[in-house]
Amino acid sequence: MVRIVELLILGGTVFLGRHVVDAALAAGHRVTILHRGHSPAHRPGDVEELLADRDGGLDVLAGRSWDAVVDTSGYVPRVVGDSARRLAGAVDHYVFVSSVSVYADLTGGVDEDRPLHEPPDHEDVAAAYGGLKVGCERAVEAALPGRALHVRAGLIVGPHDGTNRFTYWVTRVAAGGEVLVPDALDRPVQVVDVRDLAGWMVDAAEDRLTGTLNVMGPRGAVTFGGLLAAARAAGGSDARFTAVDEDWLLAQGVAPWEELPLWLPASMPGYGGMLDGDDRCARDMGVRFRPIAQTVADTLEWARTAPPARGLTTGARVGAAGITREREAELLAAWRART
Repeated sequence: MVRIVELLILGGTVFLGRHVVDAALAAGHRVTILHRGHSPAHRPGDVEELLADRDGGLDVLAGRSWDAVVDTSGYVPRVVGDSARRLAGAVDHYVFVSSVSVYADLTGGVDEDRPLHEPPDHEDVAAAYGGLKVGCERAVEAALPGRALHVRAGLIVGPHDGTNRFTYWVTRVAAGGEVLVPDALDRPVQVVDVRDLAGWMVDAAEDRLTGTLNVMGPRGAVTFGGLLAAARAAGGSDARFTAVDEDWLLAQGVAPWEELPLWLPASMPGYGGMLDGDDRCARDMGVRFRPIAQTVADTLEWARTAPPARGLTTGARVGAAGITREREAELLAAWRART
């Protein structure tokens, strides 16, 4: 019989947090979420809610205890350190959601032994996201030595993703017609389905797994071209892909990753590891990844009735990724005129 776990989630209302809630409840655990109230609670009748801003508002935790905490909303070391110290005597185990952006070297094949950024002396998340995540990891470990798991996530995708980075391609290809794509169809695309990550983290909290590992998705499972083909199949569309030279796109001022998601130009060395990381430690620790076709199909089903993507708030507003259809048409016309 599975032991009931008393689980605290810092966050728990959007994307990864809501899927952690689902996974924990499905496992029969009792769930408390701490959030600011900016977004409504996911499954409010099934969870206990604590409304507070974790930056200075942690008195709501006084006198409480849980078996484990999953921190899905930590970006600034000072704030994360306050939470970790406050919870050190209230939980047995701490799961911190970090990022592969902690690595100073993000060339392909990134593993857990790569050098890290140094934490900055400021709290500007947009300017130093990776370095601040390093500081957060260190703050958690200092407060709960040997009792923490640091999950360095890659690009998390799937239903309820507010960034639109993955969803852009799923929905754009499903819409059909001529689709502008960067000429990088044979490059690896490594993503982790949010449900795989959330379910495994709940299991890890129950099993008290500790240490640090990358969870980026299966390495070598799909290329950018393969992703596009899966999106076309899921949508049953007539999409036609026009592969455009990368240097030409850059010359037109097209922003990699944000305007054309998942695009990391060959002329920008040092970033390929964002979509090409070593998955051996994750698999050894029990992470299992579903096929990309399932992630694409489920994301498309959700996106067809979802509100417009708004991006995420991580200390600074991040707009939803992707270019407009008008901008795409302008670029395609200019490309044809040039060639």
